[in-house]
Amino acid sequence: MTQSVKTRPVHLKWLDAAGVEDPGLRDAYECCRRLHADYGRTYYLATLLLPPGKRPYVNSLYGFARYADEIVDNGDARTRADDLTEWSSRALAGLRAGTGEDPVCRALEHTMRVWDIPIDHVEAFLKSMHMDLTVTEYRTFEDLREYMYGSAAVIGLQMVPVLEPLDPEAYERAAALGDAFQLTNFVRDIAEDLRRGRLYLPLEDLEAFGVTRERVAAGSIDRRFVDLLKFEIERIRRIYAFAEPGIEMLAPSSRDCIRTAFLLYGGILDEIERAEYRVLDRRVAVGITRRLRVAVPAYRRARRLWHGANRFPHEGN
Repeated sequence: MTQSVKTRPVHLKWLDAAGVEDPGLRDAYECCRRLHADYGRTYYLATLLLPPGKRPYVNSLYGFARYADEIVDNGDARTRADDLTEWSSRALAGLRAGTGEDPVCRALEHTMRVWDIPIDHVEAFLKSMHMDLTVTEYRTFEDLREYMYGSAAVIGLQMVPVLEPLDPEAYERAAALGDAFQLTNFVRDIAEDLRRGRLYLPLEDLEAFGVTRERVAAGSIDRRFVDLLKFEIERIRRIYAFAEPGIEMLAPSSRDCIRTAFLLYGGILDEIERAEYRVLDRRVAVGITRRLRVAVPAYRRARRLWHGANRFPHEGN
């Protein structure tokens, strides 16, 4: 990844609004923004509802996570364990010392310093990424939650300072929302994950419904599989319901962003039901019409709240 990038004028304005002046740091944030735009379409769309000065910080959080995920999922199978270990060690050392040269690490270090985000969250995330190299299934939901703490919950926890919580309870709700987002992905992406050798539905759930991993891998969608997905979706919706009150615990200028993500990710569950649970032979997605129907009114509301919303509690550059 190179730091020599060309940034569009609109994105330069985001960096200006965020108070990011150093040319190398601006390039680092642009690298993260491109990762975010290329790989996280729904999340990126929701981020556009934040005040412009906050968007680079969210880009950096996503960019770092995605970069690590790419090593795990798409790196050379012969070397990815060593590659992840080497990169993780270098990233953590750079984050602790504030001297990282890797663009995604440099942007993340700056974001963590501006918003006082604990490095413990990054350590937990990287621990879960290492689990993906060796753990291919989870016996219980509690086992899965241990993995999701680092892969999903801490992403929500990292976001909260940038979103400016009005109530400490916002952290617990944000962690739950991170779990709900990832569980939604797990149900949608069963076939894709199996091709990578992983299954994120708890084995105890499969056994309860008489489903085997082998039959799922073979693409068998029968009544038992449908009942299993109904069970998983009901649990995910309960987690969404717990997380939803946390949206009102954030600064007004942050709420439309998170509510849009909440509605669009939750909409994936609706689409799975509409597709009659056929997630093994297709990738179910929320259509562009529904995305726009949710995002456009939210964008109009959000714009009215942007003026004066950028506050940076720590040193910017």
